[in-house]
Amino acid sequence: IDIEIGDAENRRKVEISKDGKAEELLVYVGDEDVVQGKVKLNMKPGKKFEHQGVKLELIGQIELFFDRGNHSEFLSLQKDLLPAGMLDKSQEFDFDFQNAAKPHESYNGVNARLRYFLRVSIQRSLAPNITKEQDIWVYVYPMAPEINNTIKMEVGIEDCLHIEFEYAKSKFHLKDVVIGKIYFLLVRIKIKHMEIALLKRESTGSGPNVYNESETLTKFEIMDGAPVRGESIPVRLFLGGFDLTPTYRSIEQKFSLKYYLNLVLVDEEDRRYFKQQEITLWRKIPSGLSKIEQPTQSYAGKREAAAAEEKSRKDAAQKAKYEKRAKRKEKKQKESKKAKDTSEEPTANGETTEKQEKPEKKEKKEKKEKKEEAPA
Repeated sequence: IDIEIGDAENRRKVEISKDGKAEELLVYVGDEDVVQGKVKLNMKPGKKFEHQGVKLELIGQIELFFDRGNHSEFLSLQKDLLPAGMLDKSQEFDFDFQNAAKPHESYNGVNARLRYFLRVSIQRSLAPNITKEQDIWVYVYPMAPEINNTIKMEVGIEDCLHIEFEYAKSKFHLKDVVIGKIYFLLVRIKIKHMEIALLKRESTGSGPNVYNESETLTKFEIMDGAPVRGESIPVRLFLGGFDLTPTYRSIEQKFSLKYYLNLVLVDEEDRRYFKQQEITLWRKIPSGLSKIEQPTQSYAGKREAAAAEEKSRKDAAQKAKYEKRAKRKEKKQKESKKAKDTSEEPTANGETTEKQEKPEKKEKKEKKEKKEEAPA
C-alpha cells in the first residue's frame, strides 16, 4: 500500500521526532486546506487476494503515553475505496477530504501527542487487517487577540523585600519579544543576583490523575549584585530563538500545555525567592507565506464569527421568550384587575355594592341558609 499526498512539492515541511527518529511531515493549515492525493494498491503479477473491503480514513486523535490502548478521536472521516471481493491487479484511487474540521494544532510532547493521519485498511475476514498510515502536520492560525492586558503585580516578604514587576502584555506570538520592568520598592535582605526563566508545563489526565511535566526552556541572569530601593531592572526576552508551540488549554479534556515566566532572586545565603507568571502564546500568520499556503479570511474568523452569531441568536431567542412571558403576565394582571373592578357597581348615593349574583347561585345559597335555620 502506498499513500501519495497531492501537491507535496509545494507544501512546507516540518521535522519532528517520532519514536526517536526524525521525520518530515507536510504542513496543512486550517479547515479549508484540502487533504488530497492517491492510494496505490500494488499486487505482484499472477497473485490474487480476497478481501472484505478497502477503506481510507482521515483521523485526528490524542494519544496519552501512559494510556496507549485508549486513544481519543476528535476527527474521523471515511471513504470506501473498494467493496468486498477479489483483488488480482494493482489499482489506484484518487481521494480528497474537503472542509475537514481541524480544530487543534498538531502536538508532539513528552506524555501526549495530538496527530492527524491518513489510514488505508484492507479488511480481511480471518487474518488481521492490512493497514498503512501517513501522518500530516496541522497548524492553526487564530485571529490576533483583541484584548491583551498588561501584567502588573506586587510581591515580596513582609518588612524584608517588596518588588513590583510589570510586563507590557500577557499574550505573545511565537516570534514576539517579552518586554518588562522590575521595580524594587523595599530591600532589606542582601540579594546576590536575579534571573528569569521560561518554563513549559505539560499536564495530562484529569481530576486526581493529573500528571505535570515541566521543562526549563531558557534561563539567564538579569541582575548581578545587591539592588537599592527605587531601582528599576529592564527585562527583554526574545521568543524567536526557541522551539515553541502555542498554548493548549484543556484539549478535549485530555491535556494542556502552558508557559510561565519564572522570576528568581538569590540572596547571599543561597536562598531562592521566586514568582511565576503565566503567559499565553499563539501562532501568528507568517508574512512570507505564498497565496496557496495563506489561510483564507474565511478560516481565520469563520468559526469564531459563527460561534458569536449562534450565541447572539440564542441570546435574542431567550430575550424574546422572557419578554413574551412578561407580556403574558402583565396581560393576566390587567384582566384580573379589570374583573375585580367590574365585580363592584356604584349605587345612586355613590356607594358600591356587590354585583348581583347569578340566579342559580342565589337559589343554592337560599336553600343552604334554610337548611341551616331548620330545627334539629
